[in-house]
Amino acid sequence: MTNFSISSTFDFNSIGPDFIENPFPMCQALREYSPMHRNADGSLFLTRYADVLQVYRDPLMSSDKKITFEKKFGKTPLYEHHTTSLVFNDPPYHTVVRKLLSAGFTPRKLAAMEPLIVKIVNGLLDRLEDLSEFDLVEEYAMALPTEIISFMLGVPVDYRHKLRKYSLNILGALDPVVSQERLDEGNASVEEFGEVLSEIIDQRRSEKNPKSDGEILMSLILGDVNGRRLTNMELVQNCIFLLNAGHETTTSMVANSMHMFFSAPDQLKLLKEDPDLITTAIEEGLRYESPLQVGNRVTTGEVEIGGQLLPIGTYIHTSIAGANRDPAEFYKPEEVDITRKPNRHIAFAMGHHVCLGATLARMEGRIAIGELVKRFPEIKQSGLAISMGLARFRGFNKMPVKI
Repeated sequence: MTNFSISSTFDFNSIGPDFIENPFPMCQALREYSPMHRNADGSLFLTRYADVLQVYRDPLMSSDKKITFEKKFGKTPLYEHHTTSLVFNDPPYHTVVRKLLSAGFTPRKLAAMEPLIVKIVNGLLDRLEDLSEFDLVEEYAMALPTEIISFMLGVPVDYRHKLRKYSLNILGALDPVVSQERLDEGNASVEEFGEVLSEIIDQRRSEKNPKSDGEILMSLILGDVNGRRLTNMELVQNCIFLLNAGHETTTSMVANSMHMFFSAPDQLKLLKEDPDLITTAIEEGLRYESPLQVGNRVTTGEVEIGGQLLPIGTYIHTSIAGANRDPAEFYKPEEVDITRKPNRHIAFAMGHHVCLGATLARMEGRIAIGELVKRFPEIKQSGLAISMGLARFRGFNKMPVKI
């Protein structure tokens, strides 16, 4: 079967496990033969770098999903969450929440986080040092962001083991094909974690001497923008969003980057020989196996993209996975090159929805992978890596390694 015939049968709304496991061959075929691919429901699936970049930067593109999510979820906890959190909203609400969150991501605050990240990473590596084999995802990649986001939100230790389950259930409901069981799990996770956060918020409000952790939560509770404060419901839903944004994607960034290294041992050897390459190595990991694979926008006016005039209300799927391997932007994009410069990937999106925590995520990745490779220079994959099984988010549930 040719790339043309493969691309002609594609419909993002009815994809199967083969695409989820390895979307890159299909993205390549679509880029070549159907870069602005029309799905059966009339939506577009874009795979060219220039087109995806334009969508993210165009002011006529909306992130508001109230109509779409009401059809998908009904009036459920998932609907309330995804239509209240930062990511699926436009200004002015998006502007208010982003300004409140930004207080916790200033250069000074992030610099103060670095010693904490180093301490957590070294503690994790100390525990793993006596093992000959372990699961890289559960015992390392997941543990670091869990500790960091819990510190930032003030989540008690007793709840931290549940955070990944909440995150996967809530994010999994965003996939194009979702079973009723997955929807039920997503709704239950929003409700359960929402109750936990409500208790934490009430407790933090009553404290006369606030603790050092939970600083972002306090910024959201106490902050206002031109007199506008977040309601309790908005507080809870945006804390859930921070869990997902700061936890799951960082877990996947670390695991995906190591998966990339295991597939390209010459590049892992290069990093071990020159640890200073860790910064560009992290960027290559973000490009090669982006944790966020697909985004969405809706046109609010007529927009010309890729030579086509799109009417108001056109629903667009932006393939970050496809764009980040576009040969028009990246030299030999299917090859791993940890020295790649420039590397203008869009793993963190672009425009006014560019990831607020990108600098923190890069710092976590740089320290986590750099120290892992330094401590365990003989690390290698020892068994099959098990995918999360999601289309919009790429990551792994298991990755056995030997050290």
